[in-house]
Amino acid sequence: MTRFHRLFKEKLIEGVLFLIAFFSVFVTIGIIVVLSFETYEFFQEVSVLDFITDTQWTPLFTEKHFGILPLFAGTFLTTGIAILVALPIGLISAIYLSEYAPANLRTVIKPVMEILAAVPTVVYGYFALLFYKLQGTF
Repeated sequence: MTRFHRLFKEKLIEGVLFLIAFFSVFVTIGIIVVLSFETYEFFQEVSVLDFITDTQWTPLFTEKHFGILPLFAGTFLTTGIAILVALPIGLISAIYLSEYAPANLRTVIKPVMEILAAVPTVVYGYFALLFYKLQGTF
């Protein structure tokens, strides 16, 4: 292959990568613009104080309420329960593996735990939901 062909291919690849990067930045800016516009329209109807302090989230009722407080409370409650369950299990298993487990058991368990840690928690939640729903089917 001649030097001209190599340079042409390199410039072509650089151009394609630049277009892809530009498209990615353009889409991100578009998302930010749309979200900003929708947020501005939303806060024209609902005050920021009501949004933060209202204790109801009922956007489909005739008397609409857009309080974010219940959503925050639910998020913090779920996070707290998850921490209460996962922290002791994680600490105990980590201490056991690092201090007490035999070397041959550690070589088997450690890669398995690393693979399990790499899976997003949403996948585990979806699997649990499917398992629960399919439990009475068979």
